[in-house]
Amino acid sequence: MTAKESTSYSVPPVERALSLLRHIGSGRRCRNLSTTSKELGINRTTLIRLIHTLEANRMIEQIEEGAGYRLGPALISLAAQAIHGRDIVQVCQPLLAELARTTGMSAHLGILDGIDLVYLVHEAPRTHLVSNMRPGSRLSAHTSSGGRAILSEMSDDDIRALFGGVELRKLTEKTPLTVEAVLEQAQQDRQLGVAWSEGNFEAGIGSCAAAVLDHEARPAGAINVSGPVSRFTEEGSGPEGAIKEAVRSAAQQASMALGYVARAR
Repeated sequence: MTAKESTSYSVPPVERALSLLRHIGSGRRCRNLSTTSKELGINRTTLIRLIHTLEANRMIEQIEEGAGYRLGPALISLAAQAIHGRDIVQVCQPLLAELARTTGMSAHLGILDGIDLVYLVHEAPRTHLVSNMRPGSRLSAHTSSGGRAILSEMSDDDIRALFGGVELRKLTEKTPLTVEAVLEQAQQDRQLGVAWSEGNFEAGIGSCAAAVLDHEARPAGAINVSGPVSRFTEEGSGPEGAIKEAVRSAAQQASMALGYVARAR
């Protein structure tokens, strides 16, 4: 279906309901209906009806009197069914648990959604050093190791198409801010075989990611570990060390489970 056909088949009331759900899901609680109405471009009366309908169907729920709304149990249940229905989640979850155990760092699975990396699974080690990236968290793909790993498996033309006309947000001094810089970063990650970060996304945090490929050799997602940057800079743990090999091994196992067959070079 083309973009034009997709627009012509769009149902405005559904679009408004989805906008409201995304708004609440982003952490904005709709305490002031007039403000929310202006932010979403939805008539106040329509907004009230949407809220009542979504609340009646347990898609949202009141936090407490006057405190606004949050996503409800029915929507959370649907999201959980969608996540756990993905083959990649079922394949990767035990691999991530083992990766977290052996590295002592948080392990994650993410997939690309537009220009964002969306986390589907989070496995934490039994230490106090735990990542705050939970399922549903979103990061800009060009800034995150998982996103970079996926981009490294894409063609330059696909990367240009993905980021064309997009204003890239700067997080650190290492953030690429042009499409050409993203392409250069992807080439470096491609050559290394993983996306390696020593404070690229956040000062003091290191990360390593590798893409998970499907049966058509397309990037289906990415596995990564993250922890204190000292773990990534200490002797023997650089880009050619044990962390890289552990992440690559997990990603390779996941890829093979999804039907990927490595091509002979």
